[in-house]
Amino acid sequence: MNAASVPSSPSSPPASPSPPLRTRTVFAAAHVVADPRADVSPDDPAAVDWDATLAFRRHLWAHGLGVAEAMDTAQRGMGLDWAGAAELIRRSAAEAEAVGGRIACGVGTDQLTSPAATLADVRHAYEEQLGLVEGTGARAILMASRALAAVARGADDYLATYDHLLRQAAAPVILHWLGPMFDPALAGYWGSAGLDAATDTFLEVIAAHPGKVDGVKISLLDADREVALRRRLPDGVRCYTGDDFHYPDLIAGDDQGHSDALLGVFDPLAPLAARAVRALDADDPKAFRELLDPTVELARHLFQPPTRFYKTGVVFLAWLAGHQSHFTMVGGWQSARSLPHLTRAYELAADLHLFPDPDLAAYRMRTLLTIHGVTP
Repeated sequence: MNAASVPSSPSSPPASPSPPLRTRTVFAAAHVVADPRADVSPDDPAAVDWDATLAFRRHLWAHGLGVAEAMDTAQRGMGLDWAGAAELIRRSAAEAEAVGGRIACGVGTDQLTSPAATLADVRHAYEEQLGLVEGTGARAILMASRALAAVARGADDYLATYDHLLRQAAAPVILHWLGPMFDPALAGYWGSAGLDAATDTFLEVIAAHPGKVDGVKISLLDADREVALRRRLPDGVRCYTGDDFHYPDLIAGDDQGHSDALLGVFDPLAPLAARAVRALDADDPKAFRELLDPTVELARHLFQPPTRFYKTGVVFLAWLAGHQSHFTMVGGWQSARSLPHLTRAYELAADLHLFPDPDLAAYRMRTLLTIHGVTP
């Protein structure tokens, strides 16, 4: 294929957000675009292509979705350190303000690099990040903390830590419960390896601070547990599903309620996800299921164990779709999934018509296969 026949990337979508979704609050956890020209090693701070990264956020806003910024999809703890996350939060929050986009940003403790951290260190780290996020005007998402999981001796340490943070939060926050399938360092979060006891502690935190919790993001990949927890939430507290396996059922809901969404899989599914939720807005649940149910096979493929490497598939699909010019990730994590895994992701996404320019996606897929010595 000569240079003249190489497909070009699709033109950028309009910068202004679409009208907001009405019946569900939906955030897509967005990935970051690495700078492939930077001379860095996997141990160096992330080199980010800020123009492409912000352009992708405008793409999400253009479809009416909110952006969940600096979450695990953005490779927090897997290539993006706190300094890089802080810059990402500042830039994305300013962009959101400029275009009128909805944004919520992750607050964690990843500036703590010493295994000798104390509970006081954890509180101070959370406070620093909370202050930065609230200073930008964004909603805060209190992320699960590896450091807290390492030093907490039981449920009381979690209760005290979150009590301290919620008392000083200037606006209602989203609490994030990320299961160990996404990050093994978070096993036993909320002070118990048993999920029933952990759920009770989680709900105790919420009940102790009425008006301080906008919602909870549940990423346990257990639909029944999420529904049971959702039914125990106080009035006015949203349940944002983080279940990338069962999201159509959870978002559709039942006669006792529904989940809103904060999902990494909505990074590649943004246009289709927005269309599906707008079908709910139009009181057409059948169209919602017809649009979203077929995406589950792709989601389950991207998030198959080891689940934490789903980011590789997300960035791969962004490259195929023309949202970035390369398949490179911060920290070199583009190598975390096999060529057969990526090939299947391409096939499933193509079947869903996710690529704005199918010829470009096919050309890039052939190029990747050729580089790996595979004849397309």
